[in-house]
Amino acid sequence: MILTVTLNTALDITYRVGALRPHASHRVSDVTERPGGKGVNVARVLAALGHGTTVTGFAGGATGRAVREHLAETPGVVDALLPVTGPTRRTIAVVDELTGDTTQLNEPGPQITPAEWGAFLDHYEELLPGAAAVALCGSLPPGVPVGAYAGLIKTARSAGVPVLLDTSGEPLRRGVAARPDLVKPNAAELAELTGSHDPSRATQDTRRRGARTVVASLGAQGLLALTPEGRWRATPPAREHGNPTGAGDSAVAGLLSGLVEHLPWPDRLARAVALSAATVLARAAGDFDRAAYEKLLAQVSVTAA
Repeated sequence: MILTVTLNTALDITYRVGALRPHASHRVSDVTERPGGKGVNVARVLAALGHGTTVTGFAGGATGRAVREHLAETPGVVDALLPVTGPTRRTIAVVDELTGDTTQLNEPGPQITPAEWGAFLDHYEELLPGAAAVALCGSLPPGVPVGAYAGLIKTARSAGVPVLLDTSGEPLRRGVAARPDLVKPNAAELAELTGSHDPSRATQDTRRRGARTVVASLGAQGLLALTPEGRWRATPPAREHGNPTGAGDSAVAGLLSGLVEHLPWPDRLARAVALSAATVLARAAGDFDRAAYEKLLAQVSVTAA
């Protein structure tokens, strides 16, 4: 199985309105709910691709119960979330059907106590021996140490489990220094980490800092990958308009599934880009349009960079 860690899980709520206008009341035409947080989104896409996944992290309060109820209805995903006292956060995506643009509102997450964090570390170590790979994804809830991902990376490496890191800011900086197998920052996160707005230079700098492989998400321009086997650029056929929530997570799922399937890097990157674009086209946050994915997969351009 593939283990995904989402320390700041969420209930993703998507509202669709005819046109979003500031200072106005809106009639919502459609509402959907999904268990969310980056690693949960990754797990759902992996399961849709046929990979057994286990989700761990924290869940608390009424929102946490709703997340777990939805997870129980998701084939291929095993719920290994730990209960906490604080309430799980909600994220609200408001989709403007006129423009296709999305406005996102993200709550901060529950306060995690030292005892709850210690219990999670024990739980994580127990899950690792059954994992083919692990993804550490998303923000840290209040109370979790800023170096949490660095410690989790070292634990995974000690267990011989490949580890992917997808976060930002100081947790990313410390995590990269712990030598993860793969990091997937977006352009802004890469620039914040390295001080360079040149993706080529910034990916090289990130590898020097400790990451074995760097796959940079460049939005509509696709992915830039710097690996021990070479450098590639993967580009979608066109810019897709819709809800971008979870698009980066779908790219992570593509990379992880390609890792455990031992696919060549160009095939991994094509899958990641196609899944990301198909997620933008989906009606609900954290889902992907399968028909669009299958069409896009044949249209992604992957070239040596």
